Amino acid sequence: MEFDPLAPGPARDRAVRQMFDRIARRYDRVNSLLTFGMDRGWRRRAAASLGLAPGSLVLDVGCGTGGFLRELEAAGYRYVGFDISEGMLRAGGPGPRVALADGLRLPVPDAAADGATCGFALRNVIDPAALFIELARVLRPGGRFALLEVAEPSWQPARLIHHVYFHRVVPAVGGALSDRQAYRYLPASSSLLPPPVRLEAMVLDAGFTHYCRSLVGLGAAQLLVATRA
Repeated sequence: MEFDPLAPGPARDRAVRQMFDRIARRYDRVNSLLTFGMDRGWRRRAAASLGLAPGSLVLDVGCGTGGFLRELEAAGYRYVGFDISEGMLRAGGPGPRVALADGLRLPVPDAAADGATCGFALRNVIDPAALFIELARVLRPGGRFALLEVAEPSWQPARLIHHVYFHRVVPAVGGALSDRQAYRYLPASSSLLPPPVRLEAMVLDAGFTHYCRSLVGLGAAQLLVATRA
């Protein structure tokens, strides 16, 4: 199947789910290699940025194989993970508390959670604004989210190096080790991310405050944190 990262609506949802089902077994190993192992530190920093009391309930949207869940557990939080890919959930093993669900329609009551996380899944969502609205629904007032996503360095020389690595090296290495089509899509999908100013507007319009965006990994990734009003 030819996969168009700009395909509209449900067609893209189906293609993304099938793609992650295909790459699930090797996903963690390949991603750790491509990020030089830094991805775990980014998730650890995101979990710490929640600043919630031990035992707080945190929902991880797009939990995949459970990398974020393990950091949430290490930080002393209770957690539930959700993902649309059954293959990714199976690859994560039977331990984590997870459920097959769309992040735009979480099977969670209103104001049921203290926090939410999402790791590198925003660009796979067909409607990012709707995701922030759904997070606002499931979080209690004063609850917080921490979201990791790809970014570009602000310093021009670093931006050029990053562009070559992300758009040339990542597809080549990922394709050789896992799935060529998938690792062409993953960098290409960065074009679907709203720009930072638009992302901030979406977050604030959804009912959040104290919004903060910071770059991590020398600008290769961004961490978005906000508090439910």
